[in-house]
This record gives sequence, structure tokens and C-alpha cells, in this order.
Amino acid sequence: MTAVYLNAMGVVCALGQGAAAVRAGLFAPAPSGLVETTHYSPGRPLHLGCIPGDVPALPATLPLRFQSRNNALLLAALAELRAPVEAAIGRYGPTRVAVVLGISAAGLEEGARAARQLAADGRWPADYDYAQQEMGNGAAFLAHALGIRGPSHVISTACSSSAKAMASAARLLRAGFVDAVVTGGADALSAFTVAGFSALDAVSAARCNPLSVNRSGINIGEAAALFLMTREAGPVRLAGWGESSDAHHMSAPEPTGRGAIAAMRQALARADIAPAQIDYVNLHGTGTQQNDAMEALAVAEVLGCDVPTSSTKPLTGHALAAAGAVEAVLAWQTLVDNAAGLLPPHWWDGCRDPALAPITAVAPGDSATRPPKYVLSNSFAFGGSNACLILAGA
Repeated sequence: MTAVYLNAMGVVCALGQGAAAVRAGLFAPAPSGLVETTHYSPGRPLHLGCIPGDVPALPATLPLRFQSRNNALLLAALAELRAPVEAAIGRYGPTRVAVVLGISAAGLEEGARAARQLAADGRWPADYDYAQQEMGNGAAFLAHALGIRGPSHVISTACSSSAKAMASAARLLRAGFVDAVVTGGADALSAFTVAGFSALDAVSAARCNPLSVNRSGINIGEAAALFLMTREAGPVRLAGWGESSDAHHMSAPEPTGRGAIAAMRQALARADIAPAQIDYVNLHGTGTQQNDAMEALAVAEVLGCDVPTSSTKPLTGHALAAAGAVEAVLAWQTLVDNAAGLLPPHWWDGCRDPALAPITAVAPGDSATRPPKYVLSNSFAFGGSNACLILAGA
């Protein structure tokens, strides 16, 4: 079976801009990342996963259709892996390199701003192009910025998008269609997104509280995370992945976890490892009533209750389509240069919901009994779209 590797990565999220800042926040002795703000919800303070500091501006010469915060986040994440990506393009040729991303909220803030001007003035603003909101825009932008001429596409399945994009990238490589893929995902914050999730009564004003009896919903976040994926050995191997669909409800997970269970078991089978070999699970862990109940049940069924687990969304917020890629970055940082075996902590109030399966939550400062070798990461989405990745230390 052809192995695929993550050779380089870059990230911007609520924990910081760049892998070093994100790593420091991930293993810090106190939670950071989320900030309380009314910027996207006037009159209603919410904890959101905003990127700290200013994201570098896009070049003014860039075509208008690519001018969006979503693409600015992608460009910021690309900065860390641009040199190895350009080296891969030089080595393989631009037609042998692909771009596969997960995106779900492309250009929403730009579109909402333009719609407000249309309503006020009866005309669209000169700095708006509807193409900014097209789902494929981010992949087209990266291909344009890098001179890539291989396959270029976006997967938009809400919160499973970037995990599924990474699985799609692996399939392209294993089929021999390309020799390298720039893959990951991005989603930028917008008032539209925050209002939409608020309308579902799914948003918590306080820092989210996964697995707690007091949990009350999610914190929306923004992020971009990118990888260079090839068949050449690298620091992390994408050992397995699994995908399934519940077809149960538009926004609620199937309560028995059958789709999540199927995705995890597919990933284990593809990785050719036993459940006991998983050293740590990064939960989807949104902090909603139904997701946490379903996921705890599924993890207990597939892996048992002793495997260390945590949700990192109290640190990053739920970055929607980018969540799976961001959490793959956190898996990388758990697997690489981590001789102490530190595990991402589960930040919560400690008040376990007795109705949930009693899976093990990682306490701050907890370490694995050995340097972690296999990390499993779950991503679940509206419509019952489930994706599971298993990453391995190379």
C-alpha cells in the first residue's frame, strides 16, 4: 500500500500565527486562544476564536476575485511551507502538483458588506466580485499564487471539509495522478456565520465546555492550515482515514454514533493497526449536547474508555471547514519533537456529564506513557458527514 506523508505545514488560528506560537499555546499551563468580543455579534459578547494580530494583507495587484480574508488566511498559512512547496513544483513540474482544500464560508463577510452597500446605495461596491464567495475560490487562489496547474478543487461538507480534503489528497497521490498536493483548509469569521449558528441555539457565550454536564454550545473560530503532502517520507504519515454519512438529520448527529463508528473503523483498517495502538484522540468535541453524547459513545465503542482524549476547540474555537486541518496540525505537534509525550489538554470545568460514556479526558500537563506514535482525529459535520484521520510519527 502506497504511503503518503505530510512533509511541511503552516497554520494560523486563535492560538497564534505560525506553528511555534500554536505549539506554545497548545501545551501552555493555562487556556488561551479564545477572546470575548462583540465584533461579530453587536450587543452580545461572545467567546470567539479570532486570529491574534493582523493577518498580512494580500498584494494589491492580486485580481479582485481573490481579495478576501479567507484567502489572506490561506496566504498567511502558506508562508511557512512556501519554500518546500515551490521546491516540489520545481522538482515535479506544475502539472504534477494539486491543490485540495476544505472551505465552507468563503467570502461571506465581503458579501455581507457588499449587500449592505447595495441596500443603502442601490449599487454594488467597486471592490466586490461575486467570485470572492465561490467555494472553489481558495483553491484557485493558491494555484494562481503558486503557479500550480494540476488538479485544483475544494470540498465543502461543513465541519468535515478539510479532513475530507486531506483524504482526497491522499487518494490523488496513491492513484499516481500527481506527485504532491497542497492540502488543508480555511474559514474566516463573519457575522453571518455567527448569526447562523446562534439561530440554531448552538453558540456558547462563554468558553465552550466539551464533555461537561454544563456544556452549552460551540465557539465559532477562524483559521487556515496547510500541508505539503507527497509520497516522499516526511515527519508525519497520514496512516489512515475513514469517511461515512449518517443521512440522519440536517444538523444533528445520529445518536447511536453509527456513522462515526464506521469512519473510525475504516481509518483503523486503512492504517492496519489495532484500536489499542491509538495513543491519543483529538475529539471533534464541540461542546454541544448531541455531538458530545454521540462522540463519547462512538469512541468508547471503537477504542474503549481508557485512551486519552481531548477537545482542542476551547483553545481554537470551532474553525468549521478548517477544523480538521487545524487539528491535524495539533496532531503533528503531538507526534513530532515531543519526547516528553505531552498531550493536548482538555480544558473544561471538570464536571463530567454522567449521561456520557466515561471516556478519559486529558488533564493539563498529562503525558503519554511513551512518545505518541498514533493520533486519531475526528471531524463531524451537518448532514451526518463524518471523517476520521489517523496520523503517525514517521
